[in-house]
Amino acid sequence: MLVQDFLERNAKALTGKTALICGGRRFTFSELDAMANRLANALVAQGVKRGDRVAVYLNNSVETVTGILGILKADAAFVALNRATRPDKLTAILNNCQAVILLTDVRAMAQGLGDRVFKEVPSLRNIIVCGEKAAAWVNGHGRVLDFNQVQATFAAERPRPANIDLDLACLIYTSGTTGESKGVMSDHSNIVFVTESIVEYLKNNEQDVILSVLPLAFSYGLYQLMACLASGATLVLEESFAFPDLVLETMAREKVTGFAGVPTIYSMLLGMDLAPYDLRSLRYLTNAAAGLPVEHVKRLHQTFPKVELYLMHGLTEVARTMYLPADQVEKRPASSGIAIPGTELWIEDESGHRLGAGEVGELVVRGRNVMRGYWDAPDLSAQRFRPGPMAGERICYSGDLFKTDDEGYFYFVSRKDDIIKSRGEKVAPREVENVLYTIPGVQDAAVIGIPDPTMGQAIKAFIVAPTGNLTEAAVISHCKARLEEFMVPRQVEFRTELPKTGSGKVRRIDLR
Repeated sequence: MLVQDFLERNAKALTGKTALICGGRRFTFSELDAMANRLANALVAQGVKRGDRVAVYLNNSVETVTGILGILKADAAFVALNRATRPDKLTAILNNCQAVILLTDVRAMAQGLGDRVFKEVPSLRNIIVCGEKAAAWVNGHGRVLDFNQVQATFAAERPRPANIDLDLACLIYTSGTTGESKGVMSDHSNIVFVTESIVEYLKNNEQDVILSVLPLAFSYGLYQLMACLASGATLVLEESFAFPDLVLETMAREKVTGFAGVPTIYSMLLGMDLAPYDLRSLRYLTNAAAGLPVEHVKRLHQTFPKVELYLMHGLTEVARTMYLPADQVEKRPASSGIAIPGTELWIEDESGHRLGAGEVGELVVRGRNVMRGYWDAPDLSAQRFRPGPMAGERICYSGDLFKTDDEGYFYFVSRKDDIIKSRGEKVAPREVENVLYTIPGVQDAAVIGIPDPTMGQAIKAFIVAPTGNLTEAAVISHCKARLEEFMVPRQVEFRTELPKTGSGKVRRIDLR
């Protein structure tokens, strides 16, 4: 089975049912299928071949959904990129995956992105521009296409598929311990398996209306879309949670039954007066990306006593590892749960021995959710994805430290490395430190994550600047101009020196 089969199956079975509500518009499964087919035919006409990578650099929108599905229908692999990604990082990723087509918006083109990527990304052949004024970028430029014109011109019939379920479906880029972006390779069978497992434990069905404010470039957000396509549910897609009142009004109006959030979002919700909003249709809430504080778990349970709360854990390399059944939340609010259906989890020490209840070790994941590895990074792949118990299989060493209780429920302890999770995003310390070192006068720098009830973890910077004329405000301002918002330090502490090991490495544990 291929990922796009979810859509095609329901385009036939649920032809007139609303599949997507986005930007004030509604799209049926059959309409969404036809839009994806038109884009797929346009990509094929532009020379996209089986296995090519096509990048989507857009905010949540119908064009993003169409892009993901159309790319799959063209037998290519989609590379969904967060619209907040800075141009330097964007071009690096496009070059790494050798993208041949880029879908982006009018605003990015107005900021000069088109000229830059055509100049700096040799593999890129065309850009498809989305938005009302996209046609203005097409005139006189043979390598730029208008998304709306594509929809008006190309056939709505499905291109004949060549892929099988072992073919690459997408690359999702993440940052590892080195701070370098790595593209996690997911084949069709990986995505199909994870989707069906999620649908099973969340009990998704055709009556569900699921609202998501999470970027589709984010694994957690992507699987909200996939679950809806698979189950026949309706997806209400919002660009963000920047305006909570409007999102809550939409939840009430559309009678939303399922909502996916992260700690930042739930912290905001718990601080609001929810009385004006009719949320009686809510059946469940989910949390992933970063662990939800126990106090927030308890308050959510009190605020929504009739709503099922699912606490989950995952990483891009396997999408989802575990979930805590809703009937266990009150009993074990600190737990991340049990293995998702069809998978196996255990904990190992550094010698590879499986550990028992109460012992802390690295989480190991076995199942069809284990992705194919990192794109063009065999050495890094070999570290994370290793041979499993059965000949020829891969298992994933998560890099996360866990322990279990006597009943087999898992509890997150910490990251094995120093990756910081802020606002549901992974932040590599080195990426922030590299920017800190560009500040005149900075001699030494290090960053760590500190607990924050809103963001999960906030970033704190430690700086050695002998000149003494640098201020916290200046450091933060410098970072804001060069980093995504979730990577900007919230606190800055100046020191005369940083604690280091004998080999010269900063001892982050001492900073904590």
